[in-house]
Amino acid sequence: MVRATLKSLLARKLRLVLSGLAVVLGVMFVSGTFVLTDTLNRTFDSLFSDVYSSTDVSVSAKPKVEVSEFEGEQVAAPLPAAAIDKIKTQPGVRAAVGRVDADGARVIGSDGKVLTSMGPPRIGSNWTGTDAIMELREGRGPEATGEIAMNATTAELSGYRVGDTVPVLTQQPKREFTLVGIWGYSGDRDSIGGAQEVAFTTPVAQELMLGEKDVFTSVTVQAADGVSPEQLRDRLAPALGADYEVKTGDDLAEESSASIKEGLGFFNQILLGFAGIALFVGIFIILNTFSIVVAQRTRELALLRAIGASRRQVINSVLVEAVVVGLIASVLGLAAGVGAGAGLAALFSNLGGGGLDLAPVGVPPVAIISSFLVGLVVTVVAAVLPALRASRIAPVAAMQDVATPDRPLTRITVAGTIVTAAGASALGVGLFADAGDADLWLIFGGVLVTFVGVALLTPLISKPVVSLLGRLFSWSVPGRLGRLNSGRNPRRTAITAAALMVGIALVTGVTVVMDSAKSSLKTEAASILKSQIMISGDQNGPRPPTFDPAVIQKTDQIPGVRAAAAMYNDLVAVGGDREYVTATEDLAILAQAYGTNAATLRDDQIAVSQPQATDSGWQTGTKVSIQTSRGDERTYTVSSVFAENTLPGSIIMPGAAIKDFGITQPTFGFVRLDDGVPVSAVLPQVKALLADSPEVSATDQETWVNAQAAQFDQIITMIQILLGLAILIAVLGVINTLALSVLERTRELGLLRAVGLGRAQTMRMVTVEAVVISVFGALLGVAVGAGMGSAVARALEDDGISQIVLPWGRMGTYLGLAALVGVVAAVAPAIRAARLNILNAIAHD
Repeated sequence: MVRATLKSLLARKLRLVLSGLAVVLGVMFVSGTFVLTDTLNRTFDSLFSDVYSSTDVSVSAKPKVEVSEFEGEQVAAPLPAAAIDKIKTQPGVRAAVGRVDADGARVIGSDGKVLTSMGPPRIGSNWTGTDAIMELREGRGPEATGEIAMNATTAELSGYRVGDTVPVLTQQPKREFTLVGIWGYSGDRDSIGGAQEVAFTTPVAQELMLGEKDVFTSVTVQAADGVSPEQLRDRLAPALGADYEVKTGDDLAEESSASIKEGLGFFNQILLGFAGIALFVGIFIILNTFSIVVAQRTRELALLRAIGASRRQVINSVLVEAVVVGLIASVLGLAAGVGAGAGLAALFSNLGGGGLDLAPVGVPPVAIISSFLVGLVVTVVAAVLPALRASRIAPVAAMQDVATPDRPLTRITVAGTIVTAAGASALGVGLFADAGDADLWLIFGGVLVTFVGVALLTPLISKPVVSLLGRLFSWSVPGRLGRLNSGRNPRRTAITAAALMVGIALVTGVTVVMDSAKSSLKTEAASILKSQIMISGDQNGPRPPTFDPAVIQKTDQIPGVRAAAAMYNDLVAVGGDREYVTATEDLAILAQAYGTNAATLRDDQIAVSQPQATDSGWQTGTKVSIQTSRGDERTYTVSSVFAENTLPGSIIMPGAAIKDFGITQPTFGFVRLDDGVPVSAVLPQVKALLADSPEVSATDQETWVNAQAAQFDQIITMIQILLGLAILIAVLGVINTLALSVLERTRELGLLRAVGLGRAQTMRMVTVEAVVISVFGALLGVAVGAGMGSAVARALEDDGISQIVLPWGRMGTYLGLAALVGVVAAVAPAIRAARLNILNAIAHD
């Protein structure tokens, strides 16, 4: 029986290829994800091992506020210079050098624009000379206050050479320096990990990067001869006390790498989620393929039954074919995944500035195991139902016909109704009830089960809907034939359309949620925000763009300006919890600029929003202890509770706290004009004041709101790209179904050609069938996606989505693209059908 199955499989190579194509793409996504993350993990392991290769021990003060990888950059607590003197006196210490290393040194290039970074930091440091991996390539290190050196990557990106004047933004407004040196790293590297680095003299670095004199971010300690880094660490830790962190170079490399891996792990889960969607779509395709295959092998399987094969042997025959297809597809998918993972890793490196030296691409065991596990499980699971169907073939009846009769839809309809109700219930509980940590699982599970339920119900609605869609093409004989073909097998049409439905539904659902959020944001901003001019910039990394505080003071002096206020931000610790806070020099002025009223805060007072007060159990007069990124923990009194959205932020601190923030420059500015003053009269003057702050710009309110809303479009685009593979698999499913259907209907096509159907008419007939199936799938996807997206948007009403917007234009585009997909999918099957030899087709068995 196995030999018969393998011979049958090898005799139909096209069927083999079409059966495995969807699995290949799904496995490629899974294995490629693991190859990508493994390559990047080993890359960062090597990177940080190199960075700390010349560090025996590093000493730093414990951070005031611990920051995770997802919350931004860690602000180092200042370490006093006196600590270095203490370290030098400890036994086993050969040398100790104070280091200033902080993100935020932004070079303004020769084109007048700030050098941007898509991930790597822009570090400002103090020059301490070269070491084992750092080497001067031109000039010397900075010695005077007005001198700097930079790494070769920064020099190349900025276009500066030794001797040029370089403007630099730091914790202070723009200052100009003379470039006196350019350095690189061993191995002919221009940077480590693509980081942009600028080195100042130590006093200047302390002033500009830390805002204090005689402080450092860390101390690099070299061990004396005969003392290991671990021994030195264990000696220094108790001597310095609990306020300091003492770590070896290996400790730092492992810790830094683990922090990066945390972010990569989240990224890995996202990619695997989309891979799961692609495989879910692939199940529909494989199920349909094996259903058609079983129909085509009806007589063959009946003959096997007639000569003694049992039902179990027939089931095993189909499952053996599935295993063979799964194995071959897994191997090909794994190979494709290695290539895709390597390509994505190279793309990641280039996005990071091109300075990331990738580790050799490897294939981790988890990629191999998951490829074969996923490939086999998905294929075999999808083949189970067709296998059971094949085992029920009556030998005598089957030998009289080449196709099995279609079965009633009662069972599948009942099952679909139950499954859809269960999925909708889980989705409703996850969205509208408070299930705690289970909410997310209920939502995801509800979406998955609902998709399955709708797919089961699809055969019930396919015949009338497909018939209705087909009428658009029934003006010709090929059109009428294509319409009849698309509706002759509701199950097959439904499964093919369901695969396309999943991808379109997810894209539509995300679009509904994002467009609803975007529209709500615009409406809310128009009703709440009264500032006519906004000052801000686009954030491309962990550090937000900032500007000179003096800009606000000068703006306030412009005729026609009623109020101008700056806003500062920081991540602080409040009672053990991390919270984002806002600060301003004068809350009364900020409120006026924002469009409301509030009293000025004293240095020991804060204002909080009503939701924050409710969640924290605060009220006017409550004492709250807050630890900022720098400085000591302080206790503040809640002076007022303001209504939600009437002021920016949920906790507003006084201007006295700004000096202890991680970033001591404003990130936003609000400018409100006197009644009747046109924006065009003031905006150019504000822009002129920002000439020395090229990271930010001044815009009118409408432009600023539109820019914020445009971020939702970027999310939609990203989702569309990631779901592109699922939609591609669905398109292949249409091609697959048509190709196998053409093979199945060979004699029928021969008869149609014999009675006068021309080649062009045959191609149009197949094309109409493909277009109707594709549009039907897209129509289902749009309807299901719009419904689910609306439900999610309604559930997020408390999070700011106040209105539901259906993207009619995009939904129409999806339907139009589905019709185009049908045309493209029909090309190969239509050509094959048109080229059939009429006599051979009529004689086909």
